[in-house]
Amino acid sequence: MAGLNSDTPTPQSLTVHGQSRVLEVSFSDGAHFRIPFELMRIYSPSAEVQGHGPGQEVLQTGKRQVQLESLEPIGNYGVQPRFSDGHDTGIFSWDYLYFLGAKQEQLWADYERRLQEAGVERDAPMAAKAAPSCGH
Repeated sequence: MAGLNSDTPTPQSLTVHGQSRVLEVSFSDGAHFRIPFELMRIYSPSAEVQGHGPGQEVLQTGKRQVQLESLEPIGNYGVQPRFSDGHDTGIFSWDYLYFLGAKQEQLWADYERRLQEAGVERDAPMAAKAAPSCGH
């Protein structure tokens, strides 16, 4: 099984480059990507980042210097990274890693657009989470 999509190429190698903060991935179809940790972190597939539906995404900031502390295999379909900011809930399937690698330019442009629309800087600290409302 390649990933969540059976047509996705499988990784032939995964190399974590801590100093340059990139995950280097080579796939069975010959594709080779260097995915920055920051890109992985801001596009984590976790509910904490993606929300639970369209329009619920949480814009991530202050992630330029994030490190990848560990990368645990999840079955035979993906990996679960633990980032230096404590984020560790996103499971990156092989097809999602391939998507991140193949669409980097588009994803960066979209991220920069969302930052501009929100009026925040890329390196701004994350805003504090609002306390849940109790309905009173």
